[in-house]
Amino acid sequence: QVQLVESGGGLVQAGGSLRLSCAASGSIFRTNTKGWYRQAPGKQRELVATITSGGSTNYADSVKGRFAISRDNAKNTVYLQMNSLKPEDTGVYYCSWDQYGLRYWGQGTQVTVSP
Repeated sequence: QVQLVESGGGLVQAGGSLRLSCAASGSIFRTNTKGWYRQAPGKQRELVATITSGGSTNYADSVKGRFAISRDNAKNTVYLQMNSLKPEDTGVYYCSWDQYGLRYWGQGTQVTVSP
């Protein structure tokens, strides 16, 4: 089992920045893929960004050039730096952790971007 605890959400004006963190604990394996997803009200959960244990990254087109995912393997922590935020970035952001065919989810953190 892997437990994920997210932090860093909040309310910000359009154009502002936020940094999300997700700390993992439990049975952590070295080979894994970490990610961030988000879910806006009335919409399905969607991929924001992923990063492998080797450092390869993948971003949704809507956040490319504005968001950056990173990780600290020693701390088992993944980050999402969000810049130039837009109202359409509003939603609940979930951390994910994939290892050996299993996906674990964090509890989610609310991000609200006001116009």
